[in-house]
Amino acid sequence: MKKMIRFKSMLVLALASVFSLSCDDDNEDDNLVAKNDAINIVETAQGQDALSSLVAALSKADEKDDIDLIGTLSGEGPFTVFAPTNEAFTSLLEALDGFDSLDDFDTDEERDILATILSYHVVSGIAAESSDLSDGQTITTVQGEDVTVMLGDDVKIKDKQGEDVDAAKVVIPDVGASNGIVHVIDKVLLPQAIIDALNGGEMENELGTLVDVVVATEALSVLEAAVIKAGLAETLSSDGPFTVLAPTDNAFVALLGVLGDDYNSLDDFDEEAEIALLKDILLYHVIAGAEVKEADLAEGPVPTAFVDNSIEIIASGDTFVIGDASDVNANITGTDIMASNGVAHTIDKVLLPQSAIDFVTALNMKTIVELAVATDDLSLLVEALIQADAGLVETLGGAGPFTVFAPTNHAFVALLELLGDDYHSLADFDTDEEKALLVKVLTYHVVAGTKALSTDLSDGQMIETFQGENVGISIKDGIVHIDDATEDNATVVLPDVEGSNGVVHVINKVLLPQEVLDILNPPTPNIVQLAQSVDDLSLLVEALIQADAGLVDVLSGEGPFTVFAPTNKAFADLLDALGDDYHSLADFDTQAEKDLLATVLTYHVVSGAAVESSTLTNHQEIVTFQGESLFAIVHGHDIDIRDKTDTDANVIGPDQMASNGIVHLIDKVLLPQEVLDALNPPSH
Repeated sequence: MKKMIRFKSMLVLALASVFSLSCDDDNEDDNLVAKNDAINIVETAQGQDALSSLVAALSKADEKDDIDLIGTLSGEGPFTVFAPTNEAFTSLLEALDGFDSLDDFDTDEERDILATILSYHVVSGIAAESSDLSDGQTITTVQGEDVTVMLGDDVKIKDKQGEDVDAAKVVIPDVGASNGIVHVIDKVLLPQAIIDALNGGEMENELGTLVDVVVATEALSVLEAAVIKAGLAETLSSDGPFTVLAPTDNAFVALLGVLGDDYNSLDDFDEEAEIALLKDILLYHVIAGAEVKEADLAEGPVPTAFVDNSIEIIASGDTFVIGDASDVNANITGTDIMASNGVAHTIDKVLLPQSAIDFVTALNMKTIVELAVATDDLSLLVEALIQADAGLVETLGGAGPFTVFAPTNHAFVALLELLGDDYHSLADFDTDEEKALLVKVLTYHVVAGTKALSTDLSDGQMIETFQGENVGISIKDGIVHIDDATEDNATVVLPDVEGSNGVVHVINKVLLPQEVLDILNPPTPNIVQLAQSVDDLSLLVEALIQADAGLVDVLSGEGPFTVFAPTNKAFADLLDALGDDYHSLADFDTQAEKDLLATVLTYHVVSGAAVESSTLTNHQEIVTFQGESLFAIVHGHDIDIRDKTDTDANVIGPDQMASNGIVHLIDKVLLPQEVLDALNPPSH
């Protein structure tokens, strides 16, 4: 009874998608065709006596129902095939116990073994001539493991046998066929999977798990590390069934290249979010609850173990490719690698769900600050951020998300012109107060905590800015406008410039909040506020309050009013004249005294007109709110105000403008007859 080769069928790549063999060898036949575009690789091999063992091996492997190597290698290709000569197969059979000819591969397991050996001689997707090969080059075969090119006096192909075993020599290179290239070699190449089986004794009936498959397959070493890092080893060792689309090491190398300099190996996936992303990517390669063999593949979407994310099976010639969220499909390079809990197929690309696409996109995106720096028309915005010296560059370079309304250079130039001769450039914001003002302007353009695209904005919407005040959104004819505290709104001239930490909408005007407008153009105070701001009118303010007659509210109203405002000295003189009972205005503490004080004060107020000093004429009568009249006495540029006493008041501070009238400072408290009579009752 012949001794069986130990070989786990989980390691067999039944070759479903791409397979390639061809050629001719020979020391035996010097009539190999140098190039024949009319026949394919299989037909080329069939026509050469020196490759009859290769043709017989293909036919023997194809006796298993789910293997069709001849059909595959007759397909479109292109393929590169390292084709062992008859002598090479004879040497292999002599090295195997119990195998005297290819006919001894008479069980399905043994035909799987033969298919695995043959698939190790095939490279799919390329027709590589000898001139395309380089010394030390590693090439991934359809079986999943690599061969190594050795260049010297001859071209040699090294398999997984030890250094003490000679490499296979290319005895006839570059035999052309319609679907690829054949290089005839003098030795049958053996992958590590077959070597391990040969060294293991009897065939094991029990299959390993999918994790065992990955661990045992050299070309899946990065996938093995990724599964361990993402904590999925236990899951993929469980009962299943699972179907795993297994990216080769080269596929992971290509992914790391896309990710950029920060990702040179799986070790760089070291943050919690990155490990979570890696786990999602791996789950995207798993079809849970089903064992989908090559023969079961059919066009259409297929749900994956990454919830709510599907892959797409796409027909491509005689085989299928796998579509993900990217624009590049994955090719199936090896099929039906059986395991105790499912089946694996190798693929040449790491499949990416949308979350991974977003991650890669974000890596390649600039931050909001970097976007501004890279945009010529936002150079003054960048200059303003730096000039403000408040850490805004660092803030807007942070995680975000932010929405930024970014004024153009022209918008900043217009602002500087509006500010006048003191501001020729942003460098003129050089004092602490001016820098603080610039910060208020800039933060009014920033919305923190959200990335609001133009499609997220609605007409009439109010949005709170980082400065604290709101901007308004108005949309007309599909164009977005931003309303600030001025009368002129800004127009979004370039919406939705996305960055890694938010979005920028370029606008044609610098937005100004009310806080900044009030600083640049302080609002005119009303009469009471004006009095409160003048130290020499503090006793007038005190009198208005002490009278307790609502005069503060009246003089804060709409007006207009004209007020003749006695200075503090004028009130002090009045108190002196009133005698020892009146040391301060607080001594007007009875209701009668408060009424008297109100009468005095209303005698200083003209209601319904804001009378400027230039409009007063000599002996002009002025009717007061109290009811009695005053008279203007004009002496050239000097103006006196005559009351019911013998002493006129001098206007010492004319035309103090207020929002609701005008104030003229005088040096005497005016007294109407009503008050004089109350203070000195007439004798009868």
